[in-house]
Amino acid sequence: MAGQLIVGLDVSSRARAEDIVTALGDSVSFYKIGYQCFYGADGFNLGKALIAAGKQVFFDLKLLDIDNTVEKGVAAFAETGAAMLTVHAYPKNMAAAAKGAAGSGLTVLGVTVLTSMDDQDVKDAGYERDAAGLVALRAQQAREAGIGGIVASPQEAEMVRTIVGPKLAIVTPGIRPAGAARGDQKRVMGPAEALAAGASHLVVARPIVEAADPAAAARAILAEMDGKRTSFA
Repeated sequence: MAGQLIVGLDVSSRARAEDIVTALGDSVSFYKIGYQCFYGADGFNLGKALIAAGKQVFFDLKLLDIDNTVEKGVAAFAETGAAMLTVHAYPKNMAAAAKGAAGSGLTVLGVTVLTSMDDQDVKDAGYERDAAGLVALRAQQAREAGIGGIVASPQEAEMVRTIVGPKLAIVTPGIRPAGAARGDQKRVMGPAEALAAGASHLVVARPIVEAADPAAAARAILAEMDGKRTSFA
């Protein structure tokens, strides 16, 4: 169960990130490093240190560029031993990323529609589909591109699972345990419900890293997840 919970180290200090990792101990084995930590807390070297210590690391950097740049960039991240890396879920971008990750243990994830967006936000961005429709399109394109999975809200997990099949990863932010504030998230779900819907991994940041006792918060989420383990490996 611990391997399905990914804790987002959304902090600006490496010392703070390391304190969180120490506090969580063996209860958590998987960490996400996004923009805040990557640029503000020496996140690249922190990630490599976590990998060396036997942890799994998810670099959430949402790469998007010309095909050659994306392919080479993904290949460079693959060499670190990272477990996951995000790219924007455009077809050519995902195909280039798949080439860069080929032969490695890196799972490339296509980011579909951010969990902070709803149907109106998607419309304002110029799409003629609602959020679920755009996620469905990107999921199909991700499968065709040959990448390892997608990032989507838990509310679309069941639909996405029918599109991508049982093997691809479905990584879901927007996880809010009982009593947690939504913050700027719009398409959210509880931990057990998200796993039951088809998610393979749950990303949780603020409800853990901003808690007075991060370890207790993580244990509570793991307890909610218990018994809902998926078949993705």
